[in-house]
Amino acid sequence: MKVLKKYYLFLISIILISILFTFNTNIGLKAIMISGNTLGQLILILPAIFLVLGLLDVWVPRETMIKFMGEGSGIKGIALAFLLGSATAGPLYGAFPVAAVLMKKGVKFSNILIFIGAWSTTKIPMILFEIESLGLKFGITRLLIDIPGIIIMSFLICKYFLSKNEILLIEQKYKNES
Repeated sequence: MKVLKKYYLFLISIILISILFTFNTNIGLKAIMISGNTLGQLILILPAIFLVLGLLDVWVPRETMIKFMGEGSGIKGIALAFLLGSATAGPLYGAFPVAAVLMKKGVKFSNILIFIGAWSTTKIPMILFEIESLGLKFGITRLLIDIPGIIIMSFLICKYFLSKNEILLIEQKYKNES
């Protein structure tokens, strides 16, 4: 019963795809192909992400992360969060395990949000592709809009959408796991 609770979304997905396959074989096959493709991508990307996480967890002391990205880090913490998020490759779901390790290391919550925002919108390979495809003016304009937008959203979330107690509970959860 505990296994069913743990994997209920996966089981519901299989049931829904089975029903879809029963009523429309072509769409059912397409859904299976898309699911298999996504699973294949996960299998290729996640080992690299977890390897980097393990190295980050072992090689970078908690005190160093607190110094550079913790509560008193200011502009250098924001800049480092952008640099870490922008220098990545891979889909957004790879950012969340990295964010969990950063949180465990004592990184300020707003810097975690900036890191996730940078991962999703300011990746260096994506910016280079946009400049090549859509022009320098477009790429730079989008970047100049995204950077302040990410910072503003991060601070708005921390100030107005999450209480200090909620942030402390989230941070405490990850600090206790170390």
